[in-house]
Amino acid sequence: MKTNIARETAKLLFDIQAISLRPKNPFRYTSGIFSPIYIDNRVIFSYPSTRIKIVTYLINLIINKVGLDDVELISGTASAAIPYTAFISQMLEVPMVYVRDTKKSHGKKNQVEGIVSKGQKVLIMEDHITTGGSTIGNAKAIRDTGGLVKYAIAVTSYNLEVASDNFKKASLTVFTLATLEEIIKEAIIRGQVKEKDKDMILSWSKNPASWGKKFGFE
Repeated sequence: MKTNIARETAKLLFDIQAISLRPKNPFRYTSGIFSPIYIDNRVIFSYPSTRIKIVTYLINLIINKVGLDDVELISGTASAAIPYTAFISQMLEVPMVYVRDTKKSHGKKNQVEGIVSKGQKVLIMEDHITTGGSTIGNAKAIRDTGGLVKYAIAVTSYNLEVASDNFKKASLTVFTLATLEEIIKEAIIRGQVKEKDKDMILSWSKNPASWGKKFGFE
């Protein structure tokens, strides 16, 4: 029987408490935006068996969606995606680099750490996607050094409309193991949220900035 990778990923993340859902008492981000969900995939690295499964799923995603012919180098977004990049690059026996959010202020003042050859096909590795800004920043830095970027992958995504728009503008095709919709399905099965709260939570992905006001949290 074919494995439902999205659901298996969601199950693994709930099991290690990497996902928190609070539709009635939402989180407030540094930006001021209210959110019914918070995902911290960094927790994965503290659970070796979970980490192995997630990395295996990511490799399957690369093989089945991207294709190994389009992966000559993997570029991890600093800092959360660096461990995934290291594990995957070793398993696939391809080189890796990582990209800082800004150039260093000292030394060689690098933003890209490692070697990118002109015309090299580079896959972007991301931990989690919200608006897509860090993923696009990674891709831009690689392109500026002469690398070719068409694809990015991530463990999870909130599947925000703004992220989809940003990726289209940046000519990036992005694949993830699990999205907000798939995570909520598993949350309902587990009884962590009620079916009646599903639409309320999913509406956040349409317009995060106005969600808090719409539901009376600001």
